Amino acid sequence: MGSLGTAEIIIILVVLLALFGGKKIPGIARSLGRSLNEFKAGLRDEPSAINESSNSETED
Repeated sequence: MGSLGTAEIIIILVVLLALFGGKKIPGIARSLGRSLNEFKAGLRDEPSAINESSNSETED
């Protein structure tokens, strides 16, 4: 399997436009971007949260 070509990307965009309509696509893309940013922020915060919980357990 290779990467997506121009024709495949156009077909996917046409199907998305047919399913969701032109007015809903920007909102869907915006919410997807926010979700990805929150996920990345959660991954960055995770190691510090693990260290904090292990430190509080050893102090008790």
